[in-house]
Amino acid sequence: MQIDTVQLEWQKDANIIIGQSHFIKTVEDIAEIMASTNPGIHYGLAFNEASGPCLVRTEGNDPELIKDAETCALKTGAGHTFYLILGSGGYPINVLDRIKMCQEVCRIFCATANPVQVIVARTEQGAGILGIIDGYSPKGVEQESDKTDRKAMLRRFGYKF
Repeated sequence: MQIDTVQLEWQKDANIIIGQSHFIKTVEDIAEIMASTNPGIHYGLAFNEASGPCLVRTEGNDPELIKDAETCALKTGAGHTFYLILGSGGYPINVLDRIKMCQEVCRIFCATANPVQVIVARTEQGAGILGIIDGYSPKGVEQESDKTDRKAMLRRFGYKF
């Protein structure tokens, strides 16, 4: 077995949700979730099929985001994983509950705008995700001014009154 660290990249100001699923139907189901939750959001989705022709299956409404999702899928090569990239202004918090409720979704590895490294195990059979490094390590504990900034950011994004 070989263990690799794979750095993923996608458009600036976009978010990514990485998950594991068990069935090709996931591609259309997540696309339907996106259309019914927020029809105006731009997104790209790639799913690594793990049997049959073993293709990267795609959906989305933004060709650049679809290409970014394809690239992430190919770089990890992990079977039955999906890479959903949400365009500018699309936040995982708005769709994550619906995606977790999708019948085929087994787990969510991350939902973030931070830099992501994927820890991938590779064998003769294929590849699988062992874990995710999401962003950076803490540099300290927040102070009162940091709390004020955090609360202001949530209000600026419209998540608190």
